[in-house]
Amino acid sequence: MDVRKYQARTMQEALAMVRHDLGPQAAVLHTREVHGGLWGWFSGVKKIEVVASTEVNVPSRLPLRAAPLNDAGVSLEIAPLGVNVPKPAAPEAHYRDEVKGQLTELQSMVEELCRRTRTSGQVELPEGLFQLYTELIDQELNEELARELVEEVRQTVAPGEWADLATLRARAEQIVERQFVCRGPFQLEPGRCHTVALVGPTGVGKTTTIAKLAANFRLREKRKVGLITVDTYRIAAVEQLRTYADIIDLPMQVVSTPKQMREAVHAMANLDLLLIDTAGRSPKDEVKIQELKSYLTEANADEVHLVLSAVTSANTLLRTAEAFGAVGTHGLIVTKLDEAMSLGNLLPLLKSSQLPLSYVTHGQNVPDDIAVASAARLVREVLGNAAVV
Repeated sequence: MDVRKYQARTMQEALAMVRHDLGPQAAVLHTREVHGGLWGWFSGVKKIEVVASTEVNVPSRLPLRAAPLNDAGVSLEIAPLGVNVPKPAAPEAHYRDEVKGQLTELQSMVEELCRRTRTSGQVELPEGLFQLYTELIDQELNEELARELVEEVRQTVAPGEWADLATLRARAEQIVERQFVCRGPFQLEPGRCHTVALVGPTGVGKTTTIAKLAANFRLREKRKVGLITVDTYRIAAVEQLRTYADIIDLPMQVVSTPKQMREAVHAMANLDLLLIDTAGRSPKDEVKIQELKSYLTEANADEVHLVLSAVTSANTLLRTAEAFGAVGTHGLIVTKLDEAMSLGNLLPLLKSSQLPLSYVTHGQNVPDDIAVASAARLVREVLGNAAVV
């Protein structure tokens, strides 16, 4: 008998794997939470195990009606369409009854689990709220936050409007917008050099973002802008920034020690804005994080912005923000919005880190593909279709 086992973070994902692998006719034989009780996953445990097959007929939970038997004692009842039922070699009657009872119990457990996914806390969700919940999950919002958001929507919308999905989406948008804090563009003061450093892991687009910021302040706002880079680890990183500096006509210095950083900042004190490009650091490398902190201490930066990519998973975003918090971050810049299929992964980051958003980028074009962060616009993108009224 072809029986297969699948594991996933949620029942939704596990059942999707079963449908993809075995087709819609597959029967679920068994489900369990791998490291605990069957329902433990709903309170935070992620692994769900599903055992499925296309060769077992899971009977209906409706009362069984009497069915004629052939001479061998095998039921002549017709199986549901689309279910591949093997013909048993005349099993004993008591064995058939035992197997039927076990499969009926398993199906009951699966149906109960599906019913519980329609709940927020202990209250079963009406259809409209459940649809909102599934839309939030589709936007890659984690299950805990999706349940919290749906529950708050349920409590603040009149029961008579629970079936109005447009109203529910609009309310969800209002709730999430309160959780977004945007600090606006860099604020420059006349007669004073404003120093901003960009930090973050490798590959998030710090150098390109530096170039976009420099071009906008220099060409559009007519400010005196300078560049400093300590990214001497990545191949051609210095040349990339130098090319931008030459095109925009900006002064630039390369530093390789904290002492040189202090000297370079002092030499550019007559500018309006000084942007510092740092080398990418792994959030798991505490030594490199501390080394980065020593550079920033010597720079005495007015602002330190953590640059993160929108295509990064929610858990990695949270861990990265926590690790770089050691250098004294003041705000966030989120890049590659154009590459992300959904942005629900940003909400846990913004809630947990409490760092305000300053800018977002959405392409490689310098200086165009950057914008000051807008809470209203970001909420619509984070919630996707779930927030379009």
